[in-house]
Amino acid sequence: MSEESRDNFLKRRNSRKLAVNQLEKDKLHSNPRRDEFFEAVYDQAVGDAANVPWADLEAKQKLVDWLNNNSDHSGRAIDVGCGLGDNAEALANAGYETIGFDFSQKAIDWANNRFPKSAVRYQKADLFDLPDEWKGRFDLVHECYTLQSIPPETLENSIPAIASLVAPEGLLLVYSRVRKNGEEVEGPPWPLEEDAVMRFVDHGLKLESHDDFILDWKDRKVPHVFYVWRKSA
Repeated sequence: MSEESRDNFLKRRNSRKLAVNQLEKDKLHSNPRRDEFFEAVYDQAVGDAANVPWADLEAKQKLVDWLNNNSDHSGRAIDVGCGLGDNAEALANAGYETIGFDFSQKAIDWANNRFPKSAVRYQKADLFDLPDEWKGRFDLVHECYTLQSIPPETLENSIPAIASLVAPEGLLLVYSRVRKNGEEVEGPPWPLEEDAVMRFVDHGLKLESHDDFILDWKDRKVPHVFYVWRKSA
């Protein structure tokens, strides 16, 4: 970050999370897709990423490390729920022909404005109504925090939708908070239960590796996992 130090940006972003959470107070489960909430966040951010709780303004380190440790980055990649575009840019910079999609047109416009010369094709699309031409077309599919951002009852639709994007023998990367099976949680977000993420097995994917790690956030430690799945031929 050039004009503002990263530490200062993160402090500003974290201080504003409570206000953002009030945007859907008392109507959290009235719209499980939460599309109105996401649109409201981008609308009220007025161009300041510190008002977007999930904006890091840099790619996730686990994704960067995976890209650095794996040399074959040919083919097509897609970033699910791309937000402001940092993870999609990392995929493109590694060599993939990349699409970044998000339900919010405001997010897509913001990403395009941030990266005006980008090789990424940013596109508005609905995870629950994906273009037919995307099905089974991507050698690498990257999902970060999308599954946990909508209530658990949506997993029966979101997991097969994401799995459908992966080409035969292609890879799926999933980055998420996690919780033990049956552990109570008040979302959002809704960390994935251990059994829930394993539902990708039902859609032709086999788990190749998983990296369990802890992120320290203020006064708490938050369990995370980075999964690598491969689709059968």
